[in-house]
Amino acid sequence: MSDRPPRHTLRDVLGLTVPIGLAFIPLGMALGVLVVNAGLDWWWAPVFAAVIYAGSLEFLMVGLAATGAPVATVALTAFIVNSRHVFYALSFPLERVRGWWVKLFSTYAMSDEAYAVAVSPEAATWTTRPIVTMQLFLQGLWVTAAALGALVGTALPIDRLEGLDFALTALFIVLAIEAYRQRPDRLTALTAAACAIAAWIVVPGQLLLVAFTAFTTALVVRFWRRPAGVG
Repeated sequence: MSDRPPRHTLRDVLGLTVPIGLAFIPLGMALGVLVVNAGLDWWWAPVFAAVIYAGSLEFLMVGLAATGAPVATVALTAFIVNSRHVFYALSFPLERVRGWWVKLFSTYAMSDEAYAVAVSPEAATWTTRPIVTMQLFLQGLWVTAAALGALVGTALPIDRLEGLDFALTALFIVLAIEAYRQRPDRLTALTAAACAIAAWIVVPGQLLLVAFTAFTTALVVRFWRRPAGVG
């Protein structure tokens, strides 16, 4: 019996990636429209999408760039919003990606959606090629959608748009629901909700950072105290 990992075709990879990737089209277009609506040139949309490649931060960066926010403010915002990726890295299958430069790209392209696909049971045997193909597809789709949205936005006679920035929150909600369906854990879900609600009530201005910190602390305490051998 061979110990070689199973080969995965492009069709296999896209079959798992496309359903999540399709959400990038309206979301990326929303980003592009917001970029133009904020008074920035249309080409900033694909630049944000390709260079920053962090959906939630990109939506925030539109306003920060348009108002000329200080570098310190931008840096702090980026740290708070993207701090979740530190925890993603703990379980993202980077050890299955071969080649230091490929690992660098895979680390850079570790978006929420790429993480959701990579840690799914269907991708448990994926190695370098399928993982990187999945990430290239998602980033390419995101950049293309952002550019398309910006071009469409230049043709729309709209002075003010509201609500498009909620598109990203809606996507996160869908990803959370799908993650729960794959690995139901009622205690973890309730803990996350409790941390978010408590942070919203106590420190609404720093909700994300406080909620993440409280949730991480709760997880560390929970699993640190778990007896050895308990799954």
